[in-house]
Amino acid sequence: MIRVALKGLAGRKLRSALTALAIVLGVAMISGTFILTDTINKGFTTIFTESYKNTSAVITAHSAISNSNSGAALTGGFPASVLDKVQRLPDVAAAAGSITDTAKLVDRNGHTFTTHGAPALAFSVDPNDQRFNPLTLVAGHFPTTSSEVAIDKAAADKAHFKVGDTIRVIARGPEKSFSLAGIVKFGSVSSIGSATIAVFDLNTAQQLFNKQGKFDVVRVAAKGNTPSSKLAAQIRPLLPSTAQVRTVSAQVKQETKNVGFVGIIQKILLGFGGVALFVGAFVIFNTISITVAQRMRELATLRTIGASRRQVMASVLAEALIIGLLASVVGLFLGFGLAVGLDKLMSSIGIDLPKSATVFATRTIVVSLVVGTLITLLSAIRPAIRATRVPPIAAVREGAELPPGRLAFLGPPFKALVAAAGIGLLLYGFFVHGIGVTQRLLAMGVGAFLLFIGVALISAWLVRPFASVLGWPATKIGGSAGRLARANSIRNPGRTASTAAALMIGIALVTSVAVLASGIRNTIHSTLSRTFIGDYAVTSPDGFTPFTPASEKALARVPGVTAVSGERVGDGKAFGKTVQVSGVNADVAKVIHIDWTQGSNATPAQLGADGAILEKTYAKHRHVGIGGRFVLQTPTGKKVDLVLKGTYVAPKGPPAFGAVIMPQRTFDKVYPQPTNIFQFVNIRGGATDANTAKLHSVLSAFPDVKLQTESQFRKNQAKFINQLLSLLYVLLALSVIISLFGIVNTLVLTVFERTRELGMLRAVGMTRRQVRRMIRHESVITALIGAALGIGLGFFIAFLVTQALKKDGIGFAVPTVSVLVFVIAAIVAGLLAAVLPARRAARLNVLEALQYE
Repeated sequence: MIRVALKGLAGRKLRSALTALAIVLGVAMISGTFILTDTINKGFTTIFTESYKNTSAVITAHSAISNSNSGAALTGGFPASVLDKVQRLPDVAAAAGSITDTAKLVDRNGHTFTTHGAPALAFSVDPNDQRFNPLTLVAGHFPTTSSEVAIDKAAADKAHFKVGDTIRVIARGPEKSFSLAGIVKFGSVSSIGSATIAVFDLNTAQQLFNKQGKFDVVRVAAKGNTPSSKLAAQIRPLLPSTAQVRTVSAQVKQETKNVGFVGIIQKILLGFGGVALFVGAFVIFNTISITVAQRMRELATLRTIGASRRQVMASVLAEALIIGLLASVVGLFLGFGLAVGLDKLMSSIGIDLPKSATVFATRTIVVSLVVGTLITLLSAIRPAIRATRVPPIAAVREGAELPPGRLAFLGPPFKALVAAAGIGLLLYGFFVHGIGVTQRLLAMGVGAFLLFIGVALISAWLVRPFASVLGWPATKIGGSAGRLARANSIRNPGRTASTAAALMIGIALVTSVAVLASGIRNTIHSTLSRTFIGDYAVTSPDGFTPFTPASEKALARVPGVTAVSGERVGDGKAFGKTVQVSGVNADVAKVIHIDWTQGSNATPAQLGADGAILEKTYAKHRHVGIGGRFVLQTPTGKKVDLVLKGTYVAPKGPPAFGAVIMPQRTFDKVYPQPTNIFQFVNIRGGATDANTAKLHSVLSAFPDVKLQTESQFRKNQAKFINQLLSLLYVLLALSVIISLFGIVNTLVLTVFERTRELGMLRAVGMTRRQVRRMIRHESVITALIGAALGIGLGFFIAFLVTQALKKDGIGFAVPTVSVLVFVIAAIVAGLLAAVLPARRAARLNVLEALQYE
């Protein structure tokens, strides 16, 4: 029977290839995801490892807040005297202190390099001691004076800087000019992504970052064979509360843990790979079902000459196994190219991460081959079981049909039960409170899976009414060919439904994403319209990276400016939990609308040194009222006693402030590296060309910020949603492409199946052109059924999501233009999918077709 399976595959090369393509693309997505994320992870690990070359133990600044994330959470270093104490330890061979901070490079056009959220790194080096230096010179020399800087090779190449040029750098205030002393690269890493590097000598770095007499890092090398753990234990008692020590392996592990977002990216991409394979499973199931039906006489003949049911089933499964294995191997290696494409795709929206040499792990090979082969086999089980029910008498009967199974009567209730179970799990995941994140995500994932399966099963009942309505234009445009196309779509509703279901899944996901994105955009626009009442907003060029507050003071000195309020951002700990803290000045209520419950627009000016404002619900849940006191702890370990002087209702949508609002003056005292996330400006005359020019001229010395009007600010805040939406569309496009192969496959197989029918149509006068038109209309009707089911299902899923997020202000919004685009795309997809089958059908020889069996 294995030989029969092999001969069957060899005799049906086109069908086998089209079937395999669905698995090839899905496996390529999985393989490419693993290759890309493993390569990125290795890049980060290499960076962290080489950062501490020749090092046994690492002393770093210690944050009192373990999960602090904001740039303002930097502790400001620890006393340089720590180095002297460490150097006197008997087991220390060498030790060196350095500064590690952030500094933005300015290109030749006066703009800061865009890092898309990646750090603009700044290091200090000792040009006379390279023992601990992870940087390698590409050209020039390391800085030795306060007027020199070195930058990374990628930045130098991008902006065409060379040794000896003048480059501007922004550290803690206005930009400063430096002579480019050298160009460096980071060890053996091929790319540090969109991050940049600025290198200074130690004294210059300490002055630039206000860390005179301090270090951020001390690297320590042990004498002889002294274990790192022993050395770390000796160092620990010497450290102040603002410093901590780890062995080098523990430090690398901690820093690798801090980039756990790579794992999140991996899971998201694998999710899309799973969607692609899920769609591919429909294609394989449909294809093998059709081939089993077409090979009824062949299978019956095998039964007649003695083949058992088990052997027939083994033959069908063997074909599926071979197709799955070969397709998985091709998809595995195609993943290399897809990894490059995914990398470029993420880079296009700013997710450009460090990379090393390409990693092709054993796990990638095993998972790709096992998943691809297993999905193919599982998809073939039901058609294989049906093949065993072919009676031997069918070998001598033309037009015989497969008999129904013994449990066929359970089909309708089972289909309804699967769909109902999917809906129930989705409702549980979205709306039941008090369950864990893992449990919630599992319920939603399994629920969506069952819902798609259930709708795919039920859709066979809907094909006749859908095809009658959606096929009506074909009867008017295509004449007799259009009427035949609509009839052909209705003839085998199960086949049409399973073909359309593959497209339905992709369209449903795309639609739900579009609806959700539309709701989020509307929320952002409406929230900003209500809360932002200033004339201008100032942000970093990318709109979300914190920046130094030096420009705030410059704006306040501009003639005509009536209010300037920068919003500081940092992490703190209050009421036992980490919170985001905002620092504001007296003008904040003039530029941001605050919905007060206790207090007024005069409250920010009355905060004094220890006043604070809390969101109403936050204060209520922590049982603190006006005049009540609470303690805020900062990353440096300092504790600030605050008095509640006002509460407000947070707007639905993006929060305007952190959970705790405190005066800027107090914020700047307890946060050694204050940064702003926004600055808002009011000026006499409002937003005019003259005022814009006036403010631009002042901000020209601060290339790390961007001036925007109210409408520009709203548009730019929603820009990331549009970029993310584009990324999701591209990733979901893979499932749509696979579904197109499913339509092609089905049409090609139905052309084989209807060879005699097509021959008869040609014999009674149908032209080649009419045959092509009939196949095209049939394909478009199938695609439109898939689109109709997908759009309806997408609306339902998006409705559930928006209802669950209603408390956050995200509503259900129909993206009319997007829906029209999806419908048009479905029509185009149907036309493209019909090209090959239509040509094949039109080229059939009439006499040969009439003799075909």
